[in-house]
Amino acid sequence: MLIDYTGRVVVVTGAARGIGRVIAERFRAEGADVVALDLAFDEADESAAGTVAAGSGPGITMIPCDVSDPASVASAVARIDERFGRIDVLVNNAGINVDGLVADLDPARFARALEVNVGGVFAVSQAVAPVMKRAGTGRIINAASFAAIVPSIGSAAYAASKAAVVQFTRVLAGELGPWGITVNAYAPGMIPTAMNGFAELPEDAQSRLLDTLTIRRWGSPDDIADLLCFLASDFAGYITGTLVDVSGGKLATQIPSRAYESER
Repeated sequence: MLIDYTGRVVVVTGAARGIGRVIAERFRAEGADVVALDLAFDEADESAAGTVAAGSGPGITMIPCDVSDPASVASAVARIDERFGRIDVLVNNAGINVDGLVADLDPARFARALEVNVGGVFAVSQAVAPVMKRAGTGRIINAASFAAIVPSIGSAAYAASKAAVVQFTRVLAGELGPWGITVNAYAPGMIPTAMNGFAELPEDAQSRLLDTLTIRRWGSPDDIADLLCFLASDFAGYITGTLVDVSGGKLATQIPSRAYESER
């Protein structure tokens, strides 16, 4: 199966670092023109770097954007449309983690989780949809989380926001179907990042978490990028309105570690 993104324009939010950066770089490697949106970028990044490419061919265009600010989103999407005249794929990756027990959680922090994780997906999807409708095709892929399937203690804000993304995805898929636009969500499991600090946990704590996985290893950003390249491709044209679990089989069975123990 050869997936060719030559001539395609892919927009990735939250692409300055971490998983978002890997996603952006993967689509570039597959031949797409990639536009990376992130609050961490500034106008100097855009004017100095313009399009950053490894050698010849398509590159990554960096545009500063706050996904929780509809005006910032509208400005960024207008720039993309003016420059490329199309948007083939949107990956709504940007998000924040807000943790804390409900009894202790600052209402402002709870609201911020919804504002970024749900409001950001809404704002960017709303702005990009008319460009895709004009073309009569498109792919929107939204970052949910395994927390939307099985939440953890202390994750009320994050889990609620990601569960909302799943339902938003399903509704948007229904609304955009007549234009040949598919909308899907993906649920990563435990992928060590600076935001979650899994890799910095004590060894026994890491082991307890890994015991919940059918494939007993940490996930990697490349695992996510592999899935997204498929979902954004023509091969996934009949897949829409769904949540894809990319968690290494987290809690697929009640105690997956028993299989490893028996093999020892």
